[in-house]
Amino acid sequence: MPIFVNLLPIGMNDQQLVKNCLKGKREAQHLLYEQHAEYMLGVCYRYTKSMSDAEDVLQEGFIKVFKNLHQYKSDGELGAWIRRIMVNTAINFLKQQSRTRVDLSFSETSLHPVATDNPEVSMSVKELAELIRQLPTGYQTIFNLHAVEGYTHVEIGELLGIHEGTSRSQYARARALLVSWIKKNVVEQKTAVYAKSRL
Repeated sequence: MPIFVNLLPIGMNDQQLVKNCLKGKREAQHLLYEQHAEYMLGVCYRYTKSMSDAEDVLQEGFIKVFKNLHQYKSDGELGAWIRRIMVNTAINFLKQQSRTRVDLSFSETSLHPVATDNPEVSMSVKELAELIRQLPTGYQTIFNLHAVEGYTHVEIGELLGIHEGTSRSQYARARALLVSWIKKNVVEQKTAVYAKSRL
């Protein structure tokens, strides 16, 4: 669950902020953006290959947020509603990019073998996030949707226009590839420590 720095004035909640935005109050619109932009940029960055692309997705996502704000139901968390829009915007961005269309075709050629082992390693969240970003775009997208966002494989299939089984196999292969990279990273770290101790 994300931890937001609450920038709202005392006595104002998300529902009031949304009402003010819908009335066209620029201060409220700016406040909503400031409240969520930093975290949402991280969400967008997880699906793209550069910060520039992530910023484009963020901008497009907030355009959609303000355009559809009247659809927000106050019984749910505003941040979760915005996050879903950002994820959908990122997926649409990937579909539109000619350089990623091949990656998002999810062909069954040149796939990595599925590993069943799961090494116990110490790795920071930042290091793991960077490894995930190195996955081929299709793997990266499905891994993030399932492992991070919590989408089911049925939902992922509908979102990406692929079969549920393809989503499952691509997720398994993405996970296997990450496991192999993590193992390699651990071996390299141990070798470096051993070499240093021999000096």
